[in-house]
Amino acid sequence: MKGIFIPLMIFFGVQISFGQATIKTMFYNVLNYPEAPPENREEILEIIIDSYEPDIFMICELETEIGGEEILNESLNDDNNNYSSAPFLSNFSNSDVELHQLLYYNNQKFTLIDSQRLTTTIRDINWYTLELISDNQVTNPIRIEVFVSHLKASRGTENEVKRLNMVNKFIDNYENLDEDAYVIFAGDLNVYSSDEPAYQELLNSNNKITMADPINKPGNWTSNETFTTIHTQSTRLSSEDFDNFGSGGGLDDRFDFILISENMINNTELSYVPDSYLAYGNNGDCYNQRIDDTDCTGIYDSSLRDALYTMSDHLPVVMELQSNQQFLNTPEFTETVKNIQLTNGNIIRDKLSLQIDNTLESIDFEIYNTLGQKIKSFSADSNTITNISVSELSLGMYYLVPININNNTIKFLKVN
Repeated sequence: MKGIFIPLMIFFGVQISFGQATIKTMFYNVLNYPEAPPENREEILEIIIDSYEPDIFMICELETEIGGEEILNESLNDDNNNYSSAPFLSNFSNSDVELHQLLYYNNQKFTLIDSQRLTTTIRDINWYTLELISDNQVTNPIRIEVFVSHLKASRGTENEVKRLNMVNKFIDNYENLDEDAYVIFAGDLNVYSSDEPAYQELLNSNNKITMADPINKPGNWTSNETFTTIHTQSTRLSSEDFDNFGSGGGLDDRFDFILISENMINNTELSYVPDSYLAYGNNGDCYNQRIDDTDCTGIYDSSLRDALYTMSDHLPVVMELQSNQQFLNTPEFTETVKNIQLTNGNIIRDKLSLQIDNTLESIDFEIYNTLGQKIKSFSADSNTITNISVSELSLGMYYLVPININNNTIKFLKVN
């Protein structure tokens, strides 16, 4: 065995390349989806999604499970099937509230480990556990605890208390988390300033887990031109053209947030990418205006801002994370090597399916683990699909090596 270990490792090192994991996140209040007009909002959302291509897409104000499936199939998977949805969980907190949260994720980069809800007196806070699909997934898994929320709306002390009570339900759940957990808390928080109790409690350094606002811009955000670049509501001056769904008044509130646990501010394993947090579509010169106003010029073009205006009275917020752990991103992790194709992709659960085109004859294959140990051997005929069971393999990275032809190694990841 020692005789082939070093050559194999050298061969793998030359033939196989990995990339650093960059993770793009987006939170969006999709405004009474799908009931609110216009009727073709799945197509409008597709424009917005395609312009950013988030790996983690978090939403609130989803009305129905059917609406959630429409977003998945028509807005996210319009070109491929790279996105999956967490299970739709009906709101348990208040039977009169028919607005829900949901998470979608890039299934080439993440596995969904768990999906739960935290009940409050207003709306659920949805809790999802995602695990990065990486070469170290088995030995050193990176998990992100994602919480998606929609806090109580409107001004007034009573509503501030209700928002705080909802946040306290989230903080009470810290007992179920490791103090070093990577946590995202995203949502339409409906807070008007950084002095609000709910916001202050989220960032309380005495908590087991301290959350951080990546842009760190405290102040009175509402109706304050100082913060025009981070305002997310309202994209409209009036809601009359939208059957009175949503709010008007122009862009002058910061209601939408993605907060992260403090351990993600400066951490080589998983960290916030500086300056990547944005009110998406806000050019910074649209204070108290419609987002599609012709004077709101900048890096976001008119076609995107038109879509944002029509889609919702909120703007999305976006943020990037980066990990030093290498993971299997599609551009560098090809499913095809010359005349051999993995027909079910490189992320494998129970079976490995491959096809050899008719320019080749029968080929012998061997499967090796990362230690250079041969795990399995088999043969495959040309111009047919060969299915090989790998259900008995442990989770992790493997290498498929064609033996009797001059061809590259193909890597694949065994997951649950």
